[in-house]
Amino acid sequence: MRWRLLMGVGFAGLGAVALIGPARLIAQIEGDRGIPPVVSTGNIEVSGVEVNTTGRTAAEARAAGWKQAWHTAWAQTHGPALDDATIESLVSAVVVEAEEIGPHRYHARLRVEFDRQRAGQFVAGQNGAVIARSAPMLVIPVLYSGGVAQVFEVRGSWQRAWAEYRMGTSAIDYVRPSGSGGDSLLLTAGQPGRRSRIWWRNILDQFGAADVVMPMARLERQWPGGPIHGTFTARYGPDNTFLESFTMDAPDEAALPAMLAQAIARIDQIYTGALAQGLLRPDASLTLEHPGSADPGIAGLIALGRQQQANEQAAAALAAAQGAAAAFAPPPTQAAEAKPTAKAGEGLLTIQFASGDARAVDAALAGVKSVPGTSGVATTSIAIGGTSVMRASFAGTSADLAAQLRARGWQVSVSGTVLRIKR
Repeated sequence: MRWRLLMGVGFAGLGAVALIGPARLIAQIEGDRGIPPVVSTGNIEVSGVEVNTTGRTAAEARAAGWKQAWHTAWAQTHGPALDDATIESLVSAVVVEAEEIGPHRYHARLRVEFDRQRAGQFVAGQNGAVIARSAPMLVIPVLYSGGVAQVFEVRGSWQRAWAEYRMGTSAIDYVRPSGSGGDSLLLTAGQPGRRSRIWWRNILDQFGAADVVMPMARLERQWPGGPIHGTFTARYGPDNTFLESFTMDAPDEAALPAMLAQAIARIDQIYTGALAQGLLRPDASLTLEHPGSADPGIAGLIALGRQQQANEQAAAALAAAQGAAAAFAPPPTQAAEAKPTAKAGEGLLTIQFASGDARAVDAALAGVKSVPGTSGVATTSIAIGGTSVMRASFAGTSADLAAQLRARGWQVSVSGTVLRIKR
């Protein structure tokens, strides 16, 4: 009976796939849903500069408004007092956020961008702040609207706001996915609830990020086309850690983009403050390949494991060297016959020498045998590529043998009855 139930479930699944069709499955990653983020130039930007000027003509009023915007924006960067020509030379762009042009009046809200290469000598950063830049942070903008949570499933207003927000002067190095292709499958509203570090590391590696931030927005519309109440929360890290939350309101749909842009600017300030406090730094469990940034206990375990691995490798190398030495050693019977013994009036000395190859072994043996008064010279340990050992009987002291070897061009160091020689 049980196997019939399993077969029924299997056929039902196949029927569902056949009914839905592969086109529905492909549609999960296709579609017009990706919004590429704007290019962050790194210029010093000042947004929301209000101007209201007059002139004999509309063009004259507009020129006066832009000149006024340059000075107002420069004052907001806390830069030093400069003349008009110098300030104008620092301006790289003026972006119109909103404007009203009359025959003799110009009223606008502008964004002024100063070239960082030229203006950097006067100001350290936006608003004069000097803040270290964060590690790359993956952005997952989660939107709750109409009882539904979404990220990249559709082209949402929250995703669009993050894609259009200019972050060149932010202290946070945001990594903003476009939302196209497989992004909508990997980065969903359920992803912040995951705790698996392996899963998180796989995702962060795909986007070249070190950690993650989750700015969340909950939009509540009072009625269609009416006021919109927004609740915004800044979260970060694989544990979905809470930082701060605030609310904002928009009178209608037309004012929603401006509200979202202001909300992102405030969230950026929250993340910047967290970075300054040392909170917004990569989770140690996500970067275990860099033990210096991990917990001391974790780093100690990693160091212990690596030390044990190094010891095992050294033991294997020693075993290989001993095997190579055995291959060059004389037969046991010959070694027994060549084993040195001290004669009457002679001392038995140990001599260590570098043995890079078989020729070095022969040269060392010949050099010691050439010294008058030596006898019974034979190797006791050979390590090709390392240090080998020989024993010799000598009618004299170790200092006398060292002097004889030095006279033959050897470098000798003496420690008791042990000599170490090399060319």
